[in-house]
Amino acid sequence: MSNPKLTSLQSYTMLLYRKAVHPEFFGIEGRQHVEQGGAESEAWIFRGGHCVRFQAGDSVLCEVVTDNPAVLPDRALNVQFPCAGEHDHDERMSPKHHFYTTIQTETLSEHLYLGEYKELLARARGSQSLLSMWKDAQDRPNLSVVEMSRSTAGLNIEAWHLRSDCGLILRSSSMILVGGRTGA
Repeated sequence: MSNPKLTSLQSYTMLLYRKAVHPEFFGIEGRQHVEQGGAESEAWIFRGGHCVRFQAGDSVLCEVVTDNPAVLPDRALNVQFPCAGEHDHDERMSPKHHFYTTIQTETLSEHLYLGEYKELLARARGSQSLLSMWKDAQDRPNLSVVEMSRSTAGLNIEAWHLRSDCGLILRSSSMILVGGRTGA
């Protein structure tokens, strides 16, 4: 018998493309755009995932976090890795722009999951975050949140995806560093 926690957790994937991904692949529930230092980001949120397009001049990098990567195209796919555990990735987009992302997952008991859910929901409602909320077939709450911000170093994107069926908390943090800076 398979472990449903591992199956659900292992379905999440981060994909990085070297071009924009068409919105037809997502059931977009919200969009947000931000610019800083010659770089720009546009985020889309959908049930259980997000897509963020980073652009600096002619360089484009598109980050997708989803539990259904099979429906996405292979064209211009640069990097793909599972979200389970912890992963870091960085690459230079141009001489002046550096992309960095990190992703972490954990599974929590139902009680701890609900506490995290309530805390993140309150945070998202009190900010300019993109938000997607839904209930699963067992009427349990699920949540996806994307926060975009500017900093002196560049553009920052924080995203969380909470899945009640397995107590999953998936957090990603991505940024474009402006001016050739490296590191996080």
